Amino acid sequence: MRTLIRTYAPLVATLLAAAAAAPVASASNDGVISSLADFEYDDNSRLASHTLVYTEGCADVIEGLFVDGGGNRYDQLLSDRYKLHPVSGEAKLDLFPQGGMLDGSDDKPITANECRAICLERGVDSSLVGAAMPHRHFSGESTFSDWFHNSCRRVEVCFMNYHSKTPMKMMWVTPQGQERDHGTLKYGERNTKCIDSFLGHRFLFRDGDTNDILLDITVEHTLVVGVGNSPDYTGKDRDFEKEIERTLGREWKRHERVNRTCSPLGFKKGRLPDDIFASMGAFYYNNAKYRVREEWSGKGVFVNWWEVDVYFIQIPWKLKGVWQRRLLDLVAAWTGTELEQTDMYGLRRYEEGARLLTHVDRETTHAFSLIVNVAQGNLSEPWAVEVHDHAHRLHEVTMQPGDIVYYESAKCLHGRNKPLKGKGAYYVNLFTHYRPVGDPAWLDKPNPEGTPEPLIDVGECKLEGSINDVGVGAVKCDDDSIGPYLSPAMFTATSGDDLFNWWKSVGPDAEGHDEL
Repeated sequence: MRTLIRTYAPLVATLLAAAAAAPVASASNDGVISSLADFEYDDNSRLASHTLVYTEGCADVIEGLFVDGGGNRYDQLLSDRYKLHPVSGEAKLDLFPQGGMLDGSDDKPITANECRAICLERGVDSSLVGAAMPHRHFSGESTFSDWFHNSCRRVEVCFMNYHSKTPMKMMWVTPQGQERDHGTLKYGERNTKCIDSFLGHRFLFRDGDTNDILLDITVEHTLVVGVGNSPDYTGKDRDFEKEIERTLGREWKRHERVNRTCSPLGFKKGRLPDDIFASMGAFYYNNAKYRVREEWSGKGVFVNWWEVDVYFIQIPWKLKGVWQRRLLDLVAAWTGTELEQTDMYGLRRYEEGARLLTHVDRETTHAFSLIVNVAQGNLSEPWAVEVHDHAHRLHEVTMQPGDIVYYESAKCLHGRNKPLKGKGAYYVNLFTHYRPVGDPAWLDKPNPEGTPEPLIDVGECKLEGSINDVGVGAVKCDDDSIGPYLSPAMFTATSGDDLFNWWKSVGPDAEGHDEL
């Protein structure tokens, strides 16, 4: 017996310690959280449930909104799948550094309207759980109940019909199980239907001809889902190499039409603010399984869709606007120019073998842009974005999730010509675009006074590392302001033919690029 006690003592101690650390649920909440690590996370270290957090001092007045006199939670909260967690200790300092009361006092609140609170989004990464977008913080601009209803319970949901050319029937199912007509859904991505809904709401989609149920789904987060399978690509019997050669010739000429610049190199690497990255990451994580093929059939050759499927997760319209307005401030600060938003595209998911042809963006609308890497996985080597600077030198900029690259997208040629490598590799990007306010002719105008001069002469450059040392400063120049991303290939383009030769030299069947 003594041997058994000695054998199991460490295990028992571990279990007791874990039990002591775990939040203890009560009738009115799901337990006090003293560390951000105490939240419930799934196997991928993502927050497992939508969670309302507030300080212990505000627990009674906030929980009183969700619990009846008998201590039972209202059905609304149960259907929302929301957890209620008061916070203390380190968690309180991390989430509410200004204290739990809106006025900064330590007084006992009379109503929830006096308290700070945050809605944490299901799917957010554990490293970012303390970062929430401003609208998810209760600020006292409305009543607490209205804020929770509009900023926490309300979500945007989008649906696409990939089932049939015949419009599908969309039905909302009441809590009593009755179907209410919610219109029809026409075929294809361009007919995506986005609406405001609430967590816990249920929708049915029925075949327009047979009335069969095609999808029965309950809203658990901001949602974008296609009903049916997105179509396979067609038109794969073209001479793609010839098209690529012609396309690169045109792109070279297009980039020469733009006179205006805003930075020494034409690009700069940066980092997303944590709250935006948390929002983007949660949205992708929650919707990754609903990705559809991006519609490329009959279109250009900028993505090698004829070789590798390219996937797409459309961003709900209102969420897109929230992200784009925040990102506009970052891009405007980089350019030193007052900008207006013109477009946001993504999320695009590249997979193993994907390539992106060198190109420039639409001149009238895509003056200055931002690449956001939202997620990546299973890469056997970095998949750098290639940017040609104002002297046409190639830079290969490596990125990690949450990294951003500012770039002069109508002026500086850019792409990812090397195939994405790694078994099961994926790479998820968002693209957002801006131009000077009200000025589609910006490209023909001289630089505003004070604009940094393009960096042309950097003296002698030498490769001091390996040809494979991308993004680590393997090339050293006399002028170190060239930065760490100059390509170890030391490739400088002078024509569309050079771009074509580069595309061939780094392709999956190429032996190398020593000739460049």
